[in-house]
Amino acid sequence: MKVGLYFGSFNPIHIGHLIIASYVANHTNMQQVWFVVSPQNPLKPSSVLLNEYHRLHLVHLAVEEDLRLKASDVEFKLPRPSYTIDTLTYLQEKYPQHEFSVIMGSDSFQNLPRWKNFELLVKNYPIIVYKRKAFTITDTFGANVVILEAPMLDISATEIRENIKSGKTIRYLVPEKVREEIEQNSYYK
Repeated sequence: MKVGLYFGSFNPIHIGHLIIASYVANHTNMQQVWFVVSPQNPLKPSSVLLNEYHRLHLVHLAVEEDLRLKASDVEFKLPRPSYTIDTLTYLQEKYPQHEFSVIMGSDSFQNLPRWKNFELLVKNYPIIVYKRKAFTITDTFGANVVILEAPMLDISATEIRENIKSGKTIRYLVPEKVREEIEQNSYYK
């Protein structure tokens, strides 16, 4: 099976993430898109992260009715911080029948040379890049790259967390089940 791996903190998962994943499933040869919930991103502060199991649960709620999308806790079992190349190596050993590609925005793609063993990543795994405003791709670093013009919503998890803290609604920014779970458990307050 061809699997697109969409890595992120998903703190929380929102409609923008789901639109990108659905677009990849609809417009590439990926048969599934796995949301790989990162417990700790080496390039982001962990102080604002909701517990990883709560974030994973929110991703499960968001994708449970779409068989093309799947929540993955693979990085929960690996050493921290999480490095994409280590996760890919582990997944390739565990699921040799699958072909993995990495999904990322053009902003992340520009930072690829800062990633651990990025040369191995670009040599061994296709990368599906969705364009983000103000982040043009000028160098592919020798990677097998597919560039998508996926619909982009100007939504950020940071903005969602700020709305929650200030008592504003997050309706329509996240799936309804995710909103209900966040509110019932007072996440991000």
